[in-house]
Amino acid sequence: MIGKTVRRLRMEQGFTQQGFAQKLGISTSYLNLVEHDQRNVTASLLFKLTEALKVDLAALSGTQEREFEVSLREVFSDPQLALDPVPESEIQSLAAAPGAARAVLALHRALAAAREEGSGGITLPSGRRILGPNEEVRDFFHAHENHFPALETAAEEIGRTLDVASFGSSHALAERLRRQHGLVVAVRPLPGALRVFDAANRLLTLSEDLPRESRGFQMAFQLALLEARAPVEAIVKRAEPTTQDAGELLRIGLLNYIAAALMMPYEPYLNAARELRYDVEALAARFGVSYEQACQRLSSMQRPGARGLPFFFLRVDPAGNVSKRFSAAGFPFMRYGGTCPRWVPHAAFATPGLIRVQVAQLSATETFLCFARAITGRPARWGEPAPVHVIAMGCDVSHAREIVYGDGLDLERAAVGIGLSCRLCERQECRSRAFPPIAHRLAVSPETTNASPYKFKTLPGERR
Repeated sequence: MIGKTVRRLRMEQGFTQQGFAQKLGISTSYLNLVEHDQRNVTASLLFKLTEALKVDLAALSGTQEREFEVSLREVFSDPQLALDPVPESEIQSLAAAPGAARAVLALHRALAAAREEGSGGITLPSGRRILGPNEEVRDFFHAHENHFPALETAAEEIGRTLDVASFGSSHALAERLRRQHGLVVAVRPLPGALRVFDAANRLLTLSEDLPRESRGFQMAFQLALLEARAPVEAIVKRAEPTTQDAGELLRIGLLNYIAAALMMPYEPYLNAARELRYDVEALAARFGVSYEQACQRLSSMQRPGARGLPFFFLRVDPAGNVSKRFSAAGFPFMRYGGTCPRWVPHAAFATPGLIRVQVAQLSATETFLCFARAITGRPARWGEPAPVHVIAMGCDVSHAREIVYGDGLDLERAAVGIGLSCRLCERQECRSRAFPPIAHRLAVSPETTNASPYKFKTLPGERR
């Protein structure tokens, strides 16, 4: 039953049905029956078809048509298209017209990409998704829940050789670099850089612009670079990054992971977190690290049998650009800007240095205890704006009583309804809405000015 394939190949090569029938030595009516799968093809006719169409037997298998049929069925079953059922015969007819089938599939992919605005990447007509190297690496860490047992083991092996108890972490790291690798650590002006390693002169220069806790982190990074490359390279190899840039960014991210594990060893850090009830400022003070470093390390406490609370971690700038995101808490991040303006990270920009807390309700079954703090960096020179980021964390509200930030909250009455982004949010009557939802029609009338800038219709059967 290869009629659709025969018809497609005949039309692609410019044969009329009558002319092609004459070429095969059969009647036009017989060829018409073959093309509509109402006659089986004999062996002798099969060989004539391959000769006339200049194709091999495999090309007549109908593989392409079947692939089109499967893809078209998926398109026409999309509930958001709100279509009546498309008959199987029509799907098969469309699959036999490759140009029209490709056009329909390309349009549906464009619709899907618009629906998922903010999910990152570019979807080509071929269906291939292209991600930037930053997003590819963020996806990798996200997929591994920001936890890498091999790197934890490497950090613990190095950590056992450091005399942190006697000297403190930064001094112990500097001594290890000097004694084991002959490196001198210097803190100097370093325009345009934070750390420079001069292997020939055995000199590690750190910028004087770095806060003290960040100087220790950079020394830990250098030690990881010198002593823990093997487990890092093994992970990079398994990840199979799509570009050289993605590979380098992944390598740096994994070395940063080891540096954090050196500064904040897993078991001591987890025990301290539980003791302090996940008070991030207290943890940062105890381990001599920055607020951001302390938060990010909490998001990696996912060792089987010794897990910390499942936190998500987010770093976002005032324009809404997400530069870091990890989620062990199952929070459904958008990849780029456009997050809900009612969400606490946006409020935190107004109060730098203060921790803001929010009970954020995404749906009837998804509620998170979130806390966020704006971090202001040092400008490169006088007159330039200081870099500002918000560090946000959170976990399922069921863990609220285990965290210091949940103290004194009425978890039910304090809940604030938020959405993923305005374009995907279905909450009615939101005065903070910046865009209409893409899945609904607007309810607009010149007779009424609504309090919500984009009032929309909820179709029968849809949830509000």
